[in-house]
Amino acid sequence: MYGTLIVMRPKEGHEQAVLDMMDSWVREWAPRIEGFVASVLYRNQDDPRELIEAVVFSSRDTYFANANDPEQDRWYWRLVEHLESEPRFIDGDVLGIWR
Repeated sequence: MYGTLIVMRPKEGHEQAVLDMMDSWVREWAPRIEGFVASVLYRNQDDPRELIEAVVFSSRDTYFANANDPEQDRWYWRLVEHLESEPRFIDGDVLGIWR
């Protein structure tokens, strides 16, 4: 498995728009994206304006296929409109998911 942590800070008054975009991505996009496994969104307790999303794909190939999709790129830039700056991505191998 492979994935990313996405660290982002919504503009003042835009947090709900970010949450709505994340929700609609998982409901509408995820079912048709090969290899999508899970997504979890956190609020940083030390900096409540900062959101951190963990996204997991079945492989590095499926992760980058999604990341390089032009439609995903258009969605990403719509998301950035609601953020103070572009998010920071921390990509890597997922060593395990425990439930």
